[in-house]
Amino acid sequence: MSVAPIYSEYDRFAWFYNRYWGEEYSRPALAIFNVIFFPHVPVGSRILDLCCGTGQIAAGLLQHGYQVIGLDGSEAMLRFARQNAPAATFLHADARSFQLPQRVDAVLSAFDSLNHLMELDSLRKVFANVHSVLADDGIFLFDLNLEEESELETNTLDVVEEDHVLVARASYDQHDKLKRYELTMFQLEDDVWQRSDLTLYQRYYDHDEVLDALAEAGFSRVKTYDARREFGFTISDGRMFYLARK
Repeated sequence: MSVAPIYSEYDRFAWFYNRYWGEEYSRPALAIFNVIFFPHVPVGSRILDLCCGTGQIAAGLLQHGYQVIGLDGSEAMLRFARQNAPAATFLHADARSFQLPQRVDAVLSAFDSLNHLMELDSLRKVFANVHSVLADDGIFLFDLNLEEESELETNTLDVVEEDHVLVARASYDQHDKLKRYELTMFQLEDDVWQRSDLTLYQRYYDHDEVLDALAEAGFSRVKTYDARREFGFTISDGRMFYLARK
């Protein structure tokens, strides 16, 4: 399967993501899944963790007794995922065009992964793919960052340790609904500092656009949950969970 070149950009970020974000998100997210996802998916079911990143969510799904397939476009992310969840099966593929050998009972895409799709047509393709690999009456759960006042602010995150440094500068283009993250990373390797720079983007979609795209893909039953208001989940205040059934 072909993989879009953009995903290779995430390879340079994989070490930092695994160190600082994978676990930070997975703990509260799994607590939310325990309320809105796990009751609908019997233990032993096959779950696709779409855009699985470094595998902390996959590890949590395994602990709950599920069969897990993880899929991501970054091979470096997958190397960490295989370490974090060795009992899962991992695939290097594009979320817009992947295929599976058999249908799954549920698909999960966590931590605003789908915001990294830059075009609404790409989001539609992912939804259509998910619908095609789901068993009848299967569940699709994902979250997206939506446009909120707190998301519009420019901010900076600095991490400074003895052997690594990360500076992340975030800005938002309200006209294009595009969040931009400029990352500068240093790692000490064999007593030599190595620098990497990259820019990552997130597209913020309108809530109605998302619902229309789900309906177009064939999902007729959709529930939504505001992460901050309903669960006190404040990693990105505009986060919305969507639970769709085939």
